[in-house]
Amino acid sequence: MKTEINALLMAAALFAGSSGVAMAASDVQTSTLSETAMPAVSAKLTSGEVRKIDTEQGKLTIKHEAIENLQMPGMTMVFKATDPAMLEKMQVGDKIKFAAEKSNGALVITAIEAAM
Repeated sequence: MKTEINALLMAAALFAGSSGVAMAASDVQTSTLSETAMPAVSAKLTSGEVRKIDTEQGKLTIKHEAIENLQMPGMTMVFKATDPAMLEKMQVGDKIKFAAEKSNGALVITAIEAAM
């Protein structure tokens, strides 16, 4: 009996850890950022300005405001685009709004749009 309870507790803990993002994403199903679910904390877009574009490397240098979901103050830094096609429409000096997150130890842009 104890073994079964321990096994259930382990399964519940693993499920909770992996489903927390899915549960958060279900709160933003109506988000217009993208077709893919994103955690609620990533749903808020951050304002920034494009400083440099490296289409060969799929990278974008952005001077940005504080990024809440990454607990990062405003600064200028390089991000990798999850989809290099995002960079095709960008020009240096463009005012943008973007969503970023940490993925495999790198900071990546998951959504980007022109600021209005």
